Amino acid sequence: MSLGQPISQVSLFNSLPLAAAKPALGPLGSLDSYIQVVNRIPIIGASDERQLATEYRLHGNLEAARQLVLSHLRLVVSITRHYLGYSLPHADLIQEGNIGLMKAVKRFDPNKNVRLVSYAVHWIKAEIHEYVLRNWRLVKMATTKAQRKLFFNLRSHKRSAQAFTQGEIDDLAQALKVRPEDVREMETRLSGGDIALEGQTEDGEAAFAPISYLADTQQEPSEVLNARQFDRLQSEGLANALSMLDKRSRRIVKARWLDIEDDGSGGATLHELADEFGVSAERIRQIETSAMKRMKQALIPYVS
Repeated sequence: MSLGQPISQVSLFNSLPLAAAKPALGPLGSLDSYIQVVNRIPIIGASDERQLATEYRLHGNLEAARQLVLSHLRLVVSITRHYLGYSLPHADLIQEGNIGLMKAVKRFDPNKNVRLVSYAVHWIKAEIHEYVLRNWRLVKMATTKAQRKLFFNLRSHKRSAQAFTQGEIDDLAQALKVRPEDVREMETRLSGGDIALEGQTEDGEAAFAPISYLADTQQEPSEVLNARQFDRLQSEGLANALSMLDKRSRRIVKARWLDIEDDGSGGATLHELADEFGVSAERIRQIETSAMKRMKQALIPYVS
């Protein structure tokens, strides 16, 4: 296989033992056993590492890549210990770190005169960071570069359980090269917790949840009531009022006022209806007026 020919990461993943790829599900039975096993795997020297990396890069030798990954599994275990404070399963952190390690092996260039351990740290941490951000809270805590930086550094800079003072915010913003308002916002996010919008049922009573007191700023209550009343008037009220008319009156009202196109055209004229029923236009107008009065009386309960 020539240099630059893509090698599937899935192939590399499948070439590893199950215990290395998924520590929590390995045949060894426990996470402690997995850690003991990977700590006993010999560390590869610089010359052997360079030879294996070259073999994989030039010829796509998956066995060489497997040896590189296995010899650095203890590095993943060591790095994941720094993330146990996020209350996420250690086995899952190791699994994500192993994926980052395989990505590092896939992209590692032995000609750069850099050891794989130095290069892999970035990829391992990046994969773990993504996992932590996705799973630490129900709602993702950090999306921008500044927020991600603050998420992983804010707690380590906090000297007490009290909120940051303005001076501490300014110092931290300067140290991390972010805006003070970003520091304040992330502190507020981290100090909160996930709350269900709709309360869960407790002892037969609905819990007091945000859905019970959050205001709808889009519409005023009076507008909502008016809209509901108008909808009821248009559907139920109009149908009931038309049903109280005789066939001829209902036809005239519909033709004059309801059978109208979107552009406002389409309503029948008095003369057109007069020709249809064989009466004068004045008689059609009288029938229409009488029908509208009866409909108005029928609609009173729907507008009161």
